[in-house]
Amino acid sequence: MDISARTEYAVRAMLLLAEAASAGEGPVSVESLATAQALPRKFLEAIAADLRAAGLVTSTRGARGGYALARPATDIAIGDVFRAVDGPLAEVRGLRPHETAYDGVAAHLPTVWVAVRASLRAVLDETSLAHVLSGDLPPTVRDLTDDPEAWTNRA
Repeated sequence: MDISARTEYAVRAMLLLAEAASAGEGPVSVESLATAQALPRKFLEAIAADLRAAGLVTSTRGARGGYALARPATDIAIGDVFRAVDGPLAEVRGLRPHETAYDGVAAHLPTVWVAVRASLRAVLDETSLAHVLSGDLPPTVRDLTDDPEAWTNRA
């Protein structure tokens, strides 16, 4: 799975907004978000617009304006952020996994694609911004990362 820069930046920005919300701070400017995580400001502006369109953040204009979470960090899954900026979690040449169909030796391949999507959902949709911010990750994530093999590359 390839996690795009767009998605990575969006998650990092959302974590900053979650931190600001937990500290009782108001909206955070794109400039502040970009500076805090060394992200390209112009790119982050486009990402913030996608997050706002998806209903994950609200924006406030003016000198003290910026962005804030639209709902509590406990209610925003990392998967929500992925979908807001990059679309569905899993696609096969533009099709959703359950929409694929093959003949012959590949007839059962759609089942594998659906399983891949389900495994992504198990991690990304069960892990909230609050989980990542606190480091208290869901059991599914902890169990997967407790396996030393999870941390090694395969050739």
